[in-house]
Amino acid sequence: MKNDRTTLAVILLLCALTLFDGMGLIIKHLSSRYGAAELSAWRNVFGLIPSLIVLYASKEWHARGRVWKLRQWRMGLARGVILTFAQFSFYLSLGMLTFATASTITYANSLFAVALAVPLLGEKVGWIRWSAVLIGFVGVIWIVRPGADTFSAAALLPLGAAACYALVGVTARMMDDDVPTPLINLYSSVVALFGAIILTLFTGGFSPVANTTDVLFIIAMGGFGGSAVLLLIMAYRMAEQSNLAPFNYFGIPLAFLLGWVFFDEAPWDELFPGALLIVLSGMLIVWRERRLKRA
Repeated sequence: MKNDRTTLAVILLLCALTLFDGMGLIIKHLSSRYGAAELSAWRNVFGLIPSLIVLYASKEWHARGRVWKLRQWRMGLARGVILTFAQFSFYLSLGMLTFATASTITYANSLFAVALAVPLLGEKVGWIRWSAVLIGFVGVIWIVRPGADTFSAAALLPLGAAACYALVGVTARMMDDDVPTPLINLYSSVVALFGAIILTLFTGGFSPVANTTDVLFIIAMGGFGGSAVLLLIMAYRMAEQSNLAPFNYFGIPLAFLLGWVFFDEAPWDELFPGALLIVLSGMLIVWRERRLKRA
């Protein structure tokens, strides 16, 4: 039964990664006509629907009397603000970089998560995990290539997004254990929505939606993103994170394939071997965490 649940969790995780990449493809497609901030706002508007579905389906939330208030509401709001800048940076990078490059750099979030867990959670990180972080950052630098003729400052945007996404994840572990995860995510999504609206107003305002096709794309973008979060929550509740973490990197070759198919991009020289070092560092972190749990 446990193996069956783990298998189902892996399938849900892979579906979530596919939806995330689908959302990214739509953002890249629309970025020539709409700003990153307004795309973020629309994504959060339609992404709230799956978030509300998850919350209302949560037995834990109903058992606790369907309470909407958070004791740590300030942290809940802060997570939403951080998520606002994570989304804005990543969406902006999708319009400026190749799809696979922008997506791959964001996988550095696991490296930032290890580094942030020390000051924020008081975790003790040994030399193996620090070595993994170092290997991963070498991979990121290899892709970004500061100082080279091919360097683009836009490559720093997904790196900043990765740091913000990691901070959102680490601070979630600082919330009270009795608070349902869907409620925490809903708080972040609502704040990110208002944050994106404010950013949009400061960066030129909302553009008129050009046609019905764009409306459908925008709805799909929000639905894909919100549903991906829903599937991730389901997957990580069904199996241990250490069992699922290796499959997270399925998104890197998938992003490369999708960028090649839809945008005729094949950035081999940009991604390799840096992408392999990022994957290697993540797998090393997973291996070490499993060893610690067994010990």
